[in-house]
Amino acid sequence: MTALLDFARALEFAAHKHIDQRRKGVRAEPYLNHLSEVAFLVAEATEGKDPVVVIAALLHDTLEDTDASYEEIERHFGAEVASVVAETTDDKRLRKAERKQRQIDTAPTASSRAKLVKLADKVSNLRSMAYSPPADWPLTRKVEYFEWAHAVVTGLRGINPRLEALFDRAYEDGLAELRGDGV
Repeated sequence: MTALLDFARALEFAAHKHIDQRRKGVRAEPYLNHLSEVAFLVAEATEGKDPVVVIAALLHDTLEDTDASYEEIERHFGAEVASVVAETTDDKRLRKAERKQRQIDTAPTASSRAKLVKLADKVSNLRSMAYSPPADWPLTRKVEYFEWAHAVVTGLRGINPRLEALFDRAYEDGLAELRGDGV
């Protein structure tokens, strides 16, 4: 199979699995928008040279947020993609605070591909939080999210200067937007 065909199959799979999901923000964007942004960021960061990580970026939330199984992803997209997706998946059986701390703790030892996906995911999430935050989140919770994302990314640094710069920009601009400082 060609990388383009594999990507198109992954896009179709993600669209089907996330069909009824919306982002938590006030704009309630289709969840696929987030997945496509993360895949795009990873594709740009790798100059399109690693289709495995781009496909994994597109599928990174399927194990966590849908009925997809590891075996299903492995069967359709191969062991390398499934491994990256699994590595970027939170264990929903854990309490939220424990899941968040685990992301901070495991970031420095993640594989290079998982670091790229996690970093792009944080860029996308901060952008979304700044411009379409959940309506019911007070400012303190939004700022705490930014600080937590920063702590995760501290452990991901050294993997891709371009993505790191995009994160830094999303972090600074997002906090300014939330606080009403404008950009």
